[in-house]
Amino acid sequence: MPLPENGAVWPPRGVAPLYADIKVDDAWYSGDTDRLAKIYRYAPQQRKDGRRRLWGRHRQPGKREERLHIPLAGEIAQTSADLLFADTPVVTVSDTSTQDRLDELLDVGGVPELLLTAAETAAALSGVFLRVTWDRTAAADRPLLTVVHPDQAVPEWTFGIMTAVTFWRPLPGTGSAVWRHLERHERGRILHGLYEGTDDQLGRRVPLTEHTETASLAASLGAEGDAIETGVPMLTAVYVPNIGPNRKHRGAPWGRSDLQGVHDLLDALDETWSSWLRDIRLARARLIVPDGYLRNNGPGKGASFDDDREVWQALAIPPTEQGNGITLSQFAIRVEEHRATAEAIVRQATTAAGYSPTSVGLDGDGAAVTATEIAARDHRSMVTRGKKARYWRRAIAEILRVLLAIDRVQFGGGGTDERPTVDIGDGVAEDPGSTAQTLSLLAQAQAVSTDTKVRILHPDWDDAVVQAEVDRILTETGQAVPDPMQAGQLL
Repeated sequence: MPLPENGAVWPPRGVAPLYADIKVDDAWYSGDTDRLAKIYRYAPQQRKDGRRRLWGRHRQPGKREERLHIPLAGEIAQTSADLLFADTPVVTVSDTSTQDRLDELLDVGGVPELLLTAAETAAALSGVFLRVTWDRTAAADRPLLTVVHPDQAVPEWTFGIMTAVTFWRPLPGTGSAVWRHLERHERGRILHGLYEGTDDQLGRRVPLTEHTETASLAASLGAEGDAIETGVPMLTAVYVPNIGPNRKHRGAPWGRSDLQGVHDLLDALDETWSSWLRDIRLARARLIVPDGYLRNNGPGKGASFDDDREVWQALAIPPTEQGNGITLSQFAIRVEEHRATAEAIVRQATTAAGYSPTSVGLDGDGAAVTATEIAARDHRSMVTRGKKARYWRRAIAEILRVLLAIDRVQFGGGGTDERPTVDIGDGVAEDPGSTAQTLSLLAQAQAVSTDTKVRILHPDWDDAVVQAEVDRILTETGQAVPDPMQAGQLL
């Protein structure tokens, strides 16, 4: 299927509603108050309860910004990424040479760090794309695994399976023209196109050599003039939904952002903190002084009262005369009311996003707790993590298979065609004391073998290392008994 025709509407109408949702989620995730104000300046300024949104209110000219933004959306997205990939996933294949090359690609390519970034982006923007590509100028000896945000992709689906995807990016230009580079991934090939258009239309397609950022691609194209043959019969990109389903776009295979349906709570949190800071501003001590206490600053300069001055000369005003004294004005700060309101909003927002309040710092006193206590306290977060891990496990395995295939075909890498096995783990580090107590109770009940105990204590060890450790333990404890079948001691 070719690249879009000249003059096509961009973004396509099929993804425009999703792009609009991502734009709002991205403004909250960024923590940029200017972007929030810009988003809600043109969106409906009233919430469903009839109140104006905090960031939809127009700021008075010449008045300083008194609204405060709390970056809870970014913290929720970061929590999602930390729960998934704070510990590096274990990726294995059966072939030894393939495993060695895979480990090298993962390490040199910074894939563990890339997955952390991708997971945080997916949590905020509903999903993310993982793409395999190569650039011999940037990396001469290996393919590259990269991340593409969902508002820079136009996928095509068949029964929920992605059959092709077109990635696009705006390019810098001069004048009013908008330059876009389109990169279409199909099974077995990648197509490139350069367009010069407007904000809402692709415009006309021009040669890649017309822009400096795409000129180098022209030398890599095949006989068709716009395609690069990958040499592998697989799609060189996968989509990772954050979690499903998308409640606003039912039936579509798009993922759901952690922020979907939480915007009003985020707005209410900012309004609560802004009110709290307003109380603090109003509660600052102020002096109300009579006009006679003001010092004349000269013709045309008015009068002032210096409340920082330490030495004053006497004023010709009877100090006991009524109405001529200094009055202290200081209001109370409603600390507990604001604290309780803010905490309740944070609790509800994190719960709506699928996490336990303790995951964002609530209900914790800083004391050390065991893994069992963590799992019980963060049960909701662990359930959400488990759901997301299923999407990521499948996508990582699929894209790493493509990465190895491209490495073999384009860079002469060794190994076999094998789909890796990905273990993301359980996300909770077991407390050594708790593990030792569990093993002791199992041993007392004679319900566990030495081999099983070693595997529980060292789940990352392979069979050979486990067997060697078992043999050492049995020898040291005097339980090692020669096999009579091997010693020739049959009766």
